[in-house]
Amino acid sequence: MIAIVLAALLWGTTGTVASSLPGDVGPLATGAATMCVGGLLLALTAPRATRAALRGGPAAWRWLVPGALGVVVYPLAFYSSMSLAGVAVGNVVSLGTAPVFAALLERLLDPPGRRRPLEPRWVASAALAVVGVGVLAATGQHGQAGTAASPGSAPLGIALGVLAGLAYATYTYTAARLMAEGHPSRGAVSAQFGLGAVLLLPVLLATGGPMLQSGASVGATAYLAIGPMFVAYLLFGHGLRTVSSSRATTVTLLEPFVATLLAVLVVGERLEPPGWIGLALVLAGVVSIVLTRPVRPSRPEAVAT
Repeated sequence: MIAIVLAALLWGTTGTVASSLPGDVGPLATGAATMCVGGLLLALTAPRATRAALRGGPAAWRWLVPGALGVVVYPLAFYSSMSLAGVAVGNVVSLGTAPVFAALLERLLDPPGRRRPLEPRWVASAALAVVGVGVLAATGQHGQAGTAASPGSAPLGIALGVLAGLAYATYTYTAARLMAEGHPSRGAVSAQFGLGAVLLLPVLLATGGPMLQSGASVGATAYLAIGPMFVAYLLFGHGLRTVSSSRATTVTLLEPFVATLLAVLVVGERLEPPGWIGLALVLAGVVSIVLTRPVRPSRPEAVAT
């Protein structure tokens, strides 16, 4: 659980750092560069575990393919959502919808013998956090001149945030399923992200040129790829060994909490009073889940590899 919390804190910096990039660096370029470089690092630094997952046969590829597609969709939708709806709203919608999708995937796709009823405390805590996310999305934010999202772009940004939430829940769930089938956490995560990085390479080549125009752009992109992508997903994969995907995605609601604070304090976005109430609800829900005793996985011998 601590590893997942640390990952969420790193992810919370993405919107603020991305907002520092020049205006000609679009959200598709930012998302493709972040996931492409970070994904390749994950795969190349764990070659044996990655190859083992890729050679796992049809049973492994059943989860690798949707997981890799989730890896492709998530950064493109996530950064586009923040560009259209603002850093704060884009973050809270993307991450706030993920726990709901993760719980649905578990209920629909887990084998009958492994399905567990949703824990009452998880339901209450997730509901509290999602209500907070809803309040934040409804109240929105007002940016400084040049940073505010136009009213017409906000609905599309929120829709892309929901898509990002589904993609995030998908690759989180599929990684957990790979681990449950005996693959180590590093291999499960690295294989998915390595495949996703290869698929994102054409997008990066088509859109990433402006990133190379200044040292500041290169530095910001390198931070996004190494910190919130490479290091954070190592931590997240480690946490998924013993924490269910629905619990993990709920804890990562800390990300929009941190992102909103940074958007207000650094980027200059302004949050209305109800938005601060929404932030408090998100934090209360996440803290409640963090303090809940972790549930043992149903097949510890498989995930402890």
